[in-house]
Amino acid sequence: MPFSLPSFSLFRRQRPLVGLDIGSSAVKAVELKPAGKGFKVAAFASEPVPPDAIVDGAIIDGTAVAEAIRRLFDTHGFKAREVAASLSGNAVIVKKIALPVMTAQELAESIHWEAEQYIPFDIQDVNLDYQVLDPGGADGKGNMEVLLVAAKKDKIADYTGVIAQAGRTAVVVDVDAFALQNTFELNYGLDASLVTVLLNAGASATNVNIVVGEQSIFTRDISLGGNAYTEAVQRELNLSFEAAEQAKRGQPLEGVSFEDVRLVLRATTENVLLEIQKTFDFFRTTTGYDRIDRVMLCGGGSRVDGFAEALHERFGAPVETLNPFKTVELDAARLRIEQPGEAAATAAVAVGLAMRRVGDR
Repeated sequence: MPFSLPSFSLFRRQRPLVGLDIGSSAVKAVELKPAGKGFKVAAFASEPVPPDAIVDGAIIDGTAVAEAIRRLFDTHGFKAREVAASLSGNAVIVKKIALPVMTAQELAESIHWEAEQYIPFDIQDVNLDYQVLDPGGADGKGNMEVLLVAAKKDKIADYTGVIAQAGRTAVVVDVDAFALQNTFELNYGLDASLVTVLLNAGASATNVNIVVGEQSIFTRDISLGGNAYTEAVQRELNLSFEAAEQAKRGQPLEGVSFEDVRLVLRATTENVLLEIQKTFDFFRTTTGYDRIDRVMLCGGGSRVDGFAEALHERFGAPVETLNPFKTVELDAARLRIEQPGEAAATAAVAVGLAMRRVGDR
């Protein structure tokens, strides 16, 4: 299974893939088809995954995950048989490295040896891919910049295995942060003058990808997400996980005031913001950039009461909801999507994956 980097050939006419985002609380799938100069959603679905079936990105109950994927494909009109999936968390290493200027052939021949210095796993245990960000040589620059991505083979096998169990074939494996970047570029275009944070708050993790123009200049996965809020409400208010999930979403519960829930949510938001602060501080010290111009926010965890406002208050930058359907045509009624807002919040990775094509870069 080749490991893939983000595609910037957004409109290449090849057979479509289903973008399949396998998350710890739900699997989401999107199939796109060309519409004029852009895309429209041909199929969309989301199916819940049982609690603890996926923990910290590791598939614990493959049968349950495969069943959720099979239900999703069987009931929502997907036509493509091939799938683009993605990984995140500690199974993936993304590093920008500097190498002496060399030809494409020399780089291809030496990249595994170079990568061994940066990858904390046995190089035989990972699939490796790379992309030249700056070929160097200009203005006397002696180094080239290369984005290096490594993913553990056993994690790739776990994800492609459950997809196969569900009767589909995974032909592309990407990285959550890069799929998010594809969705952002498709819907918002490129602006090399802005430092933009793409922040995807999922159930078990928060993906951060900081981009300038078409370049990803910093990525990190924070191991806190929407589940941290649910668990805090469950613990502090002595509720079941299911009841705590309802309370987190603002649904009324007998004997529980939302003001009590809000206090717990705000305390958890402080913990999440602390990790985001560490991420931004590390970004500033390692890249030379001293500013953040805007934050584009998505993911189910981003809808927690007060989260976006707290993010803006802490960091001062404008915070905007990243809408994966801003330029992508979505007919919610035809696709029987009952909550378009929820779909938009959670579909960004799947949309980015659905834009992938076999063999693109």
